[in-house]
Amino acid sequence: MSDPYVPQPTPPQATQSGMPDNTAGALAYVTVIPAIIFLIAEPYNKSSYIRFHAWQSIFLGIAAFAIGFINVIPILGQLIFLVGMVALFVAWLIALLKALKGERYKLPLIGNLAEKQAGN
Repeated sequence: MSDPYVPQPTPPQATQSGMPDNTAGALAYVTVIPAIIFLIAEPYNKSSYIRFHAWQSIFLGIAAFAIGFINVIPILGQLIFLVGMVALFVAWLIALLKALKGERYKLPLIGNLAEKQAGN
């Protein structure tokens, strides 16, 4: 039995579909496809939390695509590509875990753009 005087943790808020916002926010980071779907689909595009993580995921994908072009440059470009991709992977992992916890973690540069697009 639980003590009635100890406050119980509140479960994450769920959208009308039954998926909690933190799960949808984390799912937006899996690929760009769920992020785009969450920006278009009706119950999800009303949540500023889900829109923020969807936009941040899209901008993270654009940054990875841009860093991919640097790989064409011999030696120095390939080193920059390697370091950049490792940094983006770490940023992706942190953002995914923070979204799963229900936190709104802003990545440097990308986070401000995502916040602007989400309408916060």
